[in-house]
Amino acid sequence: MTTRTTRTTTDWRSWQESWDRQQEWYMPDREERFRVMLDMVEACVGTAPRVLDLACGTGSITDRLLARFPSATSVGVDLDPALLAIARGTFEGDERVSFVSADLKDPQWTRALPHDSYDAVLTATALHWLHAEPLATLYGQLAPLVRDGGVFMNADHMIDESTPRINGAERALRHARQEEARSGGAVDWADWWALAAADPVLGEATARRFEIYGEHADGDTPSVSWHVGALRAAGFGEARAVWGSPSDALVLALR
Repeated sequence: MTTRTTRTTTDWRSWQESWDRQQEWYMPDREERFRVMLDMVEACVGTAPRVLDLACGTGSITDRLLARFPSATSVGVDLDPALLAIARGTFEGDERVSFVSADLKDPQWTRALPHDSYDAVLTATALHWLHAEPLATLYGQLAPLVRDGGVFMNADHMIDESTPRINGAERALRHARQEEARSGGAVDWADWWALAAADPVLGEATARRFEIYGEHADGDTPSVSWHVGALRAAGFGEARAVWGSPSDALVLALR
């Protein structure tokens, strides 16, 4: 009697796209910040960069990087086992891409990287998980990784606390639009993770992920001026915002 084993094939691209849609529920202008980020990569370091995709998650930046710059290479680093599983599955077989599991709070995390320098270090909607002091420390670790003339870019929530009424008005409108989208079937962060936890392939990795992070980290969202000052103090020669929305910004630092 022959026993036939059924192999489960995971559609990693669908998971990648579902993560993008979930993130867009919070940031409808997400693609615009990615476009500007890649514009500035091209402007500063050209179209064949070696990139460090910092706190890469599912590899959203790497996905857009390679679609625009086929000669680019990318090293993604993250600690989340579930998101890394999606990233590795999505880019399996692509020799331009590699991934590293590392904790950015570990003082020795850079030792896990395959290269000593990068043309560009890129990150988006990730470092707000850190408080200001460890974030400033991280910036100090990143500066030596960026080659002379290279760039670091961080697109994230950057709140100006000096304008509470403006912030409140923007937040109220954003939340109202989110609820409207949710009534139309949009999936939020908690719903997405519930789907991942129930998946036969991602379930175990998702459980490990919540053991590492808990429900959500309680980090900081300092202003653009704080990021600019911290990056200059870390050793970057120039730093400023190159894109912004009422609640978010893209800060670029040039080595």
